[in-house]
Amino acid sequence: MLTAVQPTPGNLTADRLPKGEDLAFDVDKVRADFPILDQTIHGKPLVYFDNAATTQKPMAVIRALSSYYETINANIHRGIHTLAEKATAEYEATRETVRQFIHASLTEEVIFTRGTTEGINLVASTYGRQHVTRGGEVIISTMEHHSNIVPWQMLCEEKGATLRVMPIDENGDIVFEEYEKLLSEKTQFVAVVHVSNSLGTINPVKRIIAKAHEYGVKVLVDGAQAAAHLDVDVRDLDADFYVFSSHKLYGPTGIGILYGKKALLEAMPPYQGGGEMIKEVSFEKTTYNELPYKFEAGTPNIADTIALKTAIEYVTRLGKARVARHENELLRHATEALTEIPGLRIVGTAREKISVASFVIEGIHPQDIGIILDTQGVAVRTGHHCTQPLMKRFGLPGTTRASFAMYNTKEEINRLVTGLHKVLKMLS
Repeated sequence: MLTAVQPTPGNLTADRLPKGEDLAFDVDKVRADFPILDQTIHGKPLVYFDNAATTQKPMAVIRALSSYYETINANIHRGIHTLAEKATAEYEATRETVRQFIHASLTEEVIFTRGTTEGINLVASTYGRQHVTRGGEVIISTMEHHSNIVPWQMLCEEKGATLRVMPIDENGDIVFEEYEKLLSEKTQFVAVVHVSNSLGTINPVKRIIAKAHEYGVKVLVDGAQAAAHLDVDVRDLDADFYVFSSHKLYGPTGIGILYGKKALLEAMPPYQGGGEMIKEVSFEKTTYNELPYKFEAGTPNIADTIALKTAIEYVTRLGKARVARHENELLRHATEALTEIPGLRIVGTAREKISVASFVIEGIHPQDIGIILDTQGVAVRTGHHCTQPLMKRFGLPGTTRASFAMYNTKEEINRLVTGLHKVLKMLS
């Protein structure tokens, strides 16, 4: 699995990159593929550092969406006319592309959802309701996004189970020994984020999964932040469930993926009822469809699903190793530059992390930082980042988060630093 190493500044060492891949990376050529970057905000060139919230879309993805509506717009499956058959073929081609992208064994294990959040809720509402019982325990981590906290809280409240939390240390790393202590015969499920959206921490999910499996416990991995940065191999991880979203992977909003092992998916009840997820319906009884359609009720988000294929092909063509090396150079540069700013403290210095720099400046509220940076054309995210328990762990109301993507540059980071000095001048 491709990961970044060292907390200062989060380098990806050459010996951990996939072998045989040319590491040359032309960021200017990449930037030309993203039309939204060629604009001004408050009279200044846009610097977009909010990539952990959503990434921008290359022209190829935008064209794929337009082409669908211009040439093949039709509902999928069961249609016998030409447009319906074309739409179905393109839609199912995305499923095969996703299968290859995450190294799943079967297309039946790839379920289309509205996003990471729906994928987690689907598992909690089906597998969770089947297997979590009164007196049982569900384990999550301190750094989870709200979407991987609230569904499990709701399930535990419904079932009379207990939610247990893996602690993290001051660097933002899971304390693995404490996780091991939490596991017991009472444990009935584990849900953990692959990469923290607030800290950039890359969690040792393969070890977490293996340890849970020693107790016969299934594991869901939230891969929302990982899919665009890491080489995800669900079979190597031995993940029981893995979820991620298109819009953080340079694809459209409103489409996501749930991977699940076939045997688990087959044993789970449907999540929603309606068209497509059935074989036969009568007033007396309904029989459900085979995988993956059992979990895909109703007319899906066809256009955005088809465009997701283009997004994955775009990332794959560039090469994750090249992208990762570029992003880690950005993180190194940002870490070194930010630590020179008086009163600034980086929050999240895990041993392994992706290109996320969250920070606080003594005596200045993150929202004020974000507002002033916006006047300089620099877009960052401020607040708790849907990780309020994590912020509480560090005793913070929130942070300012700059998150970097393939199209960002060191020059843009220098503009961020210049903007922060302006913040200090105005507010200190």
